Amino acid sequence: MSSSHTIGIFPASGGIGGGTVKHILTRVPPADLVLIARQPDKLNSAKALGAQVRQADYDDDSALQSVFKGISVLFLISYASVEHEYRSQRHKAAIDAAIQSGVKYIFYGSLGFAGSPDSKESVAHVMQAHLDTEKYLEKCRQNRTGFAYTIVREGLYSESYPLYTAFFDPAQPRKEVKIPHDGSGPGVAWVKREELGEGTAELISRFVKQPAKFQWQNKTVLLSGQNTLTLAETVKILGETAKVSVQIKQVSDDEFATQPDVSPNFTYHGVDLSKAWATAFEAFRRGEGAYVSPLLKELLGREPEDFKTTIQSFV
Repeated sequence: MSSSHTIGIFPASGGIGGGTVKHILTRVPPADLVLIARQPDKLNSAKALGAQVRQADYDDDSALQSVFKGISVLFLISYASVEHEYRSQRHKAAIDAAIQSGVKYIFYGSLGFAGSPDSKESVAHVMQAHLDTEKYLEKCRQNRTGFAYTIVREGLYSESYPLYTAFFDPAQPRKEVKIPHDGSGPGVAWVKREELGEGTAELISRFVKQPAKFQWQNKTVLLSGQNTLTLAETVKILGETAKVSVQIKQVSDDEFATQPDVSPNFTYHGVDLSKAWATAFEAFRRGEGAYVSPLLKELLGREPEDFKTTIQSFV
């Protein structure tokens, strides 16, 4: 039975988007899906099942103006960058284009910093564009009758550990991980990326099937793992997987940022943001990554996969 909603996912071929597509295809009729990506050929398997596929990306204003037509519910995943102002601007452009095209409901894929879902503050540079976007969606709700949203703060996923371990590589392991943190708690409620996609797909499908019963309208939810690990415990597991003993060495923000493996990975539009990234470690000290929400477990109907299991299969 077709729902009365046409569901868009943009961008649909990345990590969170791809996982959401995989799991939403089993929950709603593929004909109800419009999948938008920079490279639409990455979505051929979904297209073969009956999903509509369109081409657009955040940097193409003209494509954004028309690509959301016919979509009533949109899962908007954030622009892939750690920038602040440019990222916020691109999110705003996509939201404006979506609403002007008739989108009535946006699920926004935010990030699992800031601690509790009720919190609107973070010291992490990477979270600032998300907070801007969250505020903008609320402003749109206030100014546009019939528009609503749900903020989905996607927890820090286990596969993203390189960002928080100075790009530790189990295939070429170092014995020291140099970060501006001593490795102690509060820790991180790591979560498997595909399970974030599955949980988000379940959330969206619950809304389109029974919107009147959906309890997260105009609210912020957090999808997290069910346990926290300190950074020291995280690095220990990485070392065990690589069969070496690994220790954290606390260094200054400057020393962290100038490591040869770090700086190139945080350069966007020619700007090195590796020192700005160091604010993530201050956020960890404040417990921003340690909040455990029960929601993902409830959405999955099972215990989310633990960090060690994910890493061992991933590595």
